[in-house]
Amino acid sequence: MLDTATGQPGVEPSAEASVRPSSPLARLLVLAAAFGCAACGLVYELALIAQGSYLLGDSITQASVVLSIMVFAMGVGALLAKPLQRRAAVSFVVVELALAGLGGLSVLGLYAAFAWLDLYWPALVAAALVLGLLIGAEIPLLMTLLQRIRRQEAGSAVADLFAADYIGALLGGLAFPFLLLPLLGQIRGALVVGMVNAVAGCGLVLGVFRGSLPPAARRASWGAGAAVIALLAGAFAVSERFEGTARQQLYDAPIVYAERSRYQEIVITESVGLRGRDVRLFLNGDLQFSSVDEYRYHEALVHPAMAGRHDRVLILGGGDGLAAREVLRYPDVRKLVEVELDPAMIRLAGTDPRLTALNRHAMADPRMRVVDADAFGWLRGNVGRYDVVIIDMPDPDAASTAKLYSVEFYGMARRALAEHGRLVVQASSPYFAPATFSCVLSTVGAAGLAVTPYHVDVPTFGDWGFVLGRNGSPPPLDLSPAAPELRSLDAQTLSAARVFAKDRRPIALPPSTLDKPRILRYAARDWGAG
Repeated sequence: MLDTATGQPGVEPSAEASVRPSSPLARLLVLAAAFGCAACGLVYELALIAQGSYLLGDSITQASVVLSIMVFAMGVGALLAKPLQRRAAVSFVVVELALAGLGGLSVLGLYAAFAWLDLYWPALVAAALVLGLLIGAEIPLLMTLLQRIRRQEAGSAVADLFAADYIGALLGGLAFPFLLLPLLGQIRGALVVGMVNAVAGCGLVLGVFRGSLPPAARRASWGAGAAVIALLAGAFAVSERFEGTARQQLYDAPIVYAERSRYQEIVITESVGLRGRDVRLFLNGDLQFSSVDEYRYHEALVHPAMAGRHDRVLILGGGDGLAAREVLRYPDVRKLVEVELDPAMIRLAGTDPRLTALNRHAMADPRMRVVDADAFGWLRGNVGRYDVVIIDMPDPDAASTAKLYSVEFYGMARRALAEHGRLVVQASSPYFAPATFSCVLSTVGAAGLAVTPYHVDVPTFGDWGFVLGRNGSPPPLDLSPAAPELRSLDAQTLSAARVFAKDRRPIALPPSTLDKPRILRYAARDWGAG
């Protein structure tokens, strides 16, 4: 049928359309609702992506899956909303309350699926699909409500509505990392956004279009809205207890400290067993060290690189201060610079009694200067030269860490070396992750350094590999005559560390670059990441 006022195709009249609000304020409120709903919808998308990045580490895969499924579902949702336009006001309330409830609880539900049910990926796909369907239904229903206030050309109506929608998405996209995450965290942030979503949806219909609703529909809308908000508020009240219980489910030992910083989830566990007191640090669920045997890893990482001159030392990563502890055991070290991205990790390493006991208060040593910065960006602006560069980064299982295992990164680290300086990189396990280890080795070599691979046994990790490099010829694997007494390293151990069994020998692989981060593919193959 044609609309008599505009000559455009119209919507079949319904009982809801018998009362038409006509004030400019009503039109503004519809656009404001589109603005708010778009902001909420984008927060739900970002929350799903961020939750997966914390739990699984592969941010590219998370973003690709969530965004592609949600955009597809939005298109399907828009089509499915066509029959709902005859009762647009009631339908909009139902859609928004469903979106508020499911979106608000989505992060909490995904955490539960990951911690207890081992169904994270099916839950993620289902959440992205359902939320996308509901978000997709919003625009057709809002368009119908907007046209009921004042008919206008379809192009103009679409422009007005999409402008409000896109600007709202900008607000949601900026609010999530800069406001919601720092103040509330992922679970509570999603719950608060769900409550805002419920108020926006119900408020628009019950405020502007209440005259078009039968009394029973108004009462049902009020009741359903109150129920959804009460549900989300109740979940908000118990969210910290829930998160603590779910987090503990993921760890064998009791959690004694947990924090979600801007960059990662930091967890410390502590237990007492046959081997004594065992303190462990986890970042985004990945074990960083166990106090029972961390000395084996850190001695192997640091001391071969300190065999030459070591007046000035640079550590990239190593925010727990344990590599710094080993460096500072040399009294002739005059300056140690540590570059660590996460200020929460720096603070923890300097104040938590469990960590300060392990790192021997390294962060407070007067020779130590801690820089809170991204190592990649810091190296680009660095003009200093160092006798030793120690690269102790988390495993390359996410896009955020892949750049730290690239030819470009190692090239900048090489430029930071003094003429006869040495560089060492932790390179994953040649046994459990042979492709990752080989890729790191080839990437360091492609940056122009002569390399010496070696590996040691760290019971908590298993067989673990390192790459030692310098300009010129491959560096010998030895210890400085001034090396302190070590618990796990001596000349005989280092001689054996260069020997690789047939199934653990490095293989020739192309290097990883910023443009082609092959390290991600190899890490996924080795560890099953993503």
